[in-house]
Amino acid sequence: MEGSYTNIPANNLKTPTSGSLRLQPPTYGNLITVLSIDGGGIRGLIPGIVLSFLEKELQKLDGESARLADYFDVITGTSTGGLVTAMLTAPNENNRPMFAAEDIKEFYLNECPKIFPQNSCPVFPHLQKVINALTGPKYDGKHLHKLVKEKLGDTKLHQTLTNVVIPTFDIKQLHPTIFSSYEVKKNPSSNLDVFLSDICIATSAAPTYLPAHYFETKDSDGQVIRKFHLIDGGVAANNPTLVAISEVSKEITRGSEAFSPMNPLDYARFLVISLGTGSSKAQMKYDAPDAAKWGLLSWLNRGGSTPIIDVFSHASVDMVDLHLSVVFQALNSEENYLRIQDDTLTGDVSSVDIATNKNLEDLVKVGEKLLKKPVSRVNLETGRFEICCQETNEKALIRFAKILCDEKQFRNARSPNVNTLWQL
Repeated sequence: MEGSYTNIPANNLKTPTSGSLRLQPPTYGNLITVLSIDGGGIRGLIPGIVLSFLEKELQKLDGESARLADYFDVITGTSTGGLVTAMLTAPNENNRPMFAAEDIKEFYLNECPKIFPQNSCPVFPHLQKVINALTGPKYDGKHLHKLVKEKLGDTKLHQTLTNVVIPTFDIKQLHPTIFSSYEVKKNPSSNLDVFLSDICIATSAAPTYLPAHYFETKDSDGQVIRKFHLIDGGVAANNPTLVAISEVSKEITRGSEAFSPMNPLDYARFLVISLGTGSSKAQMKYDAPDAAKWGLLSWLNRGGSTPIIDVFSHASVDMVDLHLSVVFQALNSEENYLRIQDDTLTGDVSSVDIATNKNLEDLVKVGEKLLKKPVSRVNLETGRFEICCQETNEKALIRFAKILCDEKQFRNARSPNVNTLWQL
């Protein structure tokens, strides 16, 4: 393992810092740590900025080698959040995360304009959008597919450096397909242990924007075991926090040694950071008298937006946040749940695919400003985010970083699997 060392004893042995050790199972600790990242196309830049800040705070406490995957029992993401999840957990040649959190920003700035090339019809851009919506997906996905396969190579689900949960939706079965490390570890021969690149392409295949993804798994004789017909996981869980918690609860119910002894309904033990990609809820786009007159074309394209996509993505995100807010409040564990979201986006920054250099830079600024805003929670009646305390998101993340480091050190101290002495 790589990492820095402290307190070098005279007998020529050295002790690794907490940040250089793999996270020990929750059974040796007090908490179950979850990081969740919503879907949202180019708006993935917003949680990218937040994640970079969090990782830097962890590095201040545990050394420059510290990475987010070293502190979370499970990282979950949908669509663009699934891409970020893979970036943070896929191993490089040194068996460390392929990307540091600070690399996410440059990745999006450099690659989004190629994934979402802008309109080539400057005279009638709105007409071009309508034509695209009628004739096929808005983008062919070729650059995204090539990029993801180049970066992730032959990495499979079981190889991620911490547990991951990435939702997709199978349009053949009309049923969600959840790619979960927990399922793969329970059954190593599972047909869900597929290439991480295929999972990323599938969970990003937003209807009307990118093409659905088909692939197969085969046995050692080349016989097809399973066929996948997948689209964006956001149609089922654009905010995948609850999916990840459910996967953990299943493990506890199965009697997994990693969670023994624990109660599957003990949400008070969860420490959750849930990151949104921003929304334009404060900008009321649609109303019932107008929508009552819409046909198919209007639901697919209204003033450059896609109402049907907006509706199901907001519904999915808010239902999860509402549920978790109620649960953590009921358990008097509100400080264990941090939802960072900006629901005041307007104009181009509210888009999932306007990948101009200016708009991407504006999204970076949105993320930076979001760190300075007070922690907010969803109002259970209105669904709007409202300030709940004087603590800023930045200060909350600093507090969470300390909790994450303390939890990791506590587990290391209790686990018989950690050998804290390493030969020079």
